[in-house]
Amino acid sequence: MRVIVVRHYRTLCNVSDEIMGWGDAPRARDWESDLAFIDNLLDQSQIQVDAIYSSYLERARQTAMYYAKSRGAHLIIRDTAQLNEINYGTALFRKSKAWVAKNIPWHKKDPNLVYPKGESFRQMQARSVEYILSQEDDNQNKTILVVAHAGVIRGLVSYMLNLDFATNLSRKVSHRYIGDFQIEGGVCVRYDELGELSGFIRDGVLVRVSTESTSIHRSRDTLPYIASS
Repeated sequence: MRVIVVRHYRTLCNVSDEIMGWGDAPRARDWESDLAFIDNLLDQSQIQVDAIYSSYLERARQTAMYYAKSRGAHLIIRDTAQLNEINYGTALFRKSKAWVAKNIPWHKKDPNLVYPKGESFRQMQARSVEYILSQEDDNQNKTILVVAHAGVIRGLVSYMLNLDFATNLSRKVSHRYIGDFQIEGGVCVRYDELGELSGFIRDGVLVRVSTESTSIHRSRDTLPYIASS
């Protein structure tokens, strides 16, 4: 199963650097430019999507609808709360990241810490990874598109590439990120990034091990990136 993972469109909270969690916010003024960028890159990479999966949050569902309309009316969107961003409870919604850094210094330090009336990053990682892996039986030799959130993406990359989650809770994941996972028997046998590179690569957490091909779409028997030693 090939899993293409993208982030939802930019919202006003993203632009103003505010935390959303399970909340939502209106679209940013130029929200569509990022989605068009990704859509064009998927076309250039000749990626045909067989199914679309989305978080249940509005920003992800609307993004999934954009891609469904663009890539084929036959595509059915399956949305689920298991792909939602971390549930911060009610304490952090619409709080600026600067305020959080000053007043809640333990934020994004311990993935096992449960936010009041919410959940931990580890719990979010467990539910989202479990859901994606559970789709393999129904999508053998198929490509699925998953629309999720930065926190979910960090958890997925960390799990699939056996990285320490605690040290990667704040890696940059832009709205032009495209993660490309090849899953076989519940194991990621290949990972690549087709869009704007994430902090996992730019910060040197993952290093390239194969430079023979400069093509965006690489064969499934290569593993372009592995964890840095």
